[in-house]
Amino acid sequence: MQALFDMDMSRNDSEERLELFCRNFNPSSKVLPFFQGLVDGVKKNRKEIDTLIEQYSSNWKISRISCVDRNVMRIAVYEMLYCEDIPSKVSINEAIEIGKKFGAEDSGGFINGILDSIRIMLENNNEE
Repeated sequence: MQALFDMDMSRNDSEERLELFCRNFNPSSKVLPFFQGLVDGVKKNRKEIDTLIEQYSSNWKISRISCVDRNVMRIAVYEMLYCEDIPSKVSINEAIEIGKKFGAEDSGGFINGILDSIRIMLENNNEE
């Protein structure tokens, strides 16, 4: 989340920016493949992810959502769409906890409402 937050705030999602982040925060070699996969996946699919978040955020434009909440939800939506080995409820619960820790007082509820709506839609689409 911190890497995506940094790239979002600087309006620079280049590989050079990510390398700078990694040099400063040094993710362990154990988590680096997962970290890189999440960052690359969110970047590659951001348009689709942002469209879903906007669709289920009660008319909030993605640009109006706080940077923390926006990037926490981007990760969770990416996981729900593309990481079959991660249960949606796990992605949502982790997003809520990260939102509570780094976001505003109401971030947990805001994130939960949007992500749970997306989860329900995805589950309904998979049943069809």
